[in-house]
Amino acid sequence: MQSIITQYLEQTKVGRKQSYKNLALFPLLSTYSVGFSYLLLDEALSEGVIEVVEVDKEGSVPELKVINKSSKMVLILDGEELVGAKQNRVVNTTIMIKENSSTVIPVSCVEHGRWSYSSASFRSENRMMFSNLRSKKAQQVNYSVRSSGEFTSDQGAIWDEIAQKAERMHVDSPTGAMASIYEKQMPSIQEYTKQFSLIDGQVGAVFMINGEVTGMDAFGRHETFAKVFNKLLSSYAIDAIDWYDPEKEHKVLKSKVTKFMNASKGASIESHPSVGLGTDLRLESEKVIGFALSLEDQILHICIFPREDGQRRNRSDSGMVRFSMRRRNRL
Repeated sequence: MQSIITQYLEQTKVGRKQSYKNLALFPLLSTYSVGFSYLLLDEALSEGVIEVVEVDKEGSVPELKVINKSSKMVLILDGEELVGAKQNRVVNTTIMIKENSSTVIPVSCVEHGRWSYSSASFRSENRMMFSNLRSKKAQQVNYSVRSSGEFTSDQGAIWDEIAQKAERMHVDSPTGAMASIYEKQMPSIQEYTKQFSLIDGQVGAVFMINGEVTGMDAFGRHETFAKVFNKLLSSYAIDAIDWYDPEKEHKVLKSKVTKFMNASKGASIESHPSVGLGTDLRLESEKVIGFALSLEDQILHICIFPREDGQRRNRSDSGMVRFSMRRRNRL
């Protein structure tokens, strides 16, 4: 499995940067293309060929049931938000749902204060968990998979992170919903996202905030990346808004992307049975942490972050505090 990841990453080329304020991305270009077709979550929900529901009438916070009524596989991405039923959730890892099947998937709650039905089933609002929390969740899930074989997160830590972000961004939500943060910040998010565009052959991107790499998402088909581009970009943009200091400028260096990619190629890999089809791959090194999903020895999705307990924590300890937090403390 190491060779699958390495070969995929070595086939990608880093394109010319795009940037706006404190957010930048470097396109990842490749001719890589998996040899099978599938639907994405939003497509399947809009076509009415899948249904996402609570596991039973009472519900279970860390689990949901996906009923695929289609003759096609459905790819659900890590961090995608499902809205409705007893409380909003996000998916804990990328999962390929088998055609004509019912699958229980691992999720995390992103709406602390509600446990009552708002609808019988879930819908999509074209949102993902914000990138910094996806990074922390990935580290939590990696630990869980390694220690117990379960794709679980630290639910309390996720609620705390959402509450802290809502406080910094002056968002009041009666149910502590992550959705409320996105809804209030949507004009600012759109200000960022309209400054970026797809280019031919793009299968992914490395994202940078304040001149530092914050994460990478890449896919086995450029068509897939094109369809989820805005959703992913928004999840990084909301962190850029949170960390923006208009009094500071940051150098955006391609050399940092190169170092990040090299560190990713050198990460150790553990393979585990996926929740759905394929093989779940967990990546770790002293500098990065991430995961990938492969099917028939082909990469469907790979996501890698700088390790939270490594260089990012050191930067925070040395004084890199979010501007919105500093601003709040001055009030």
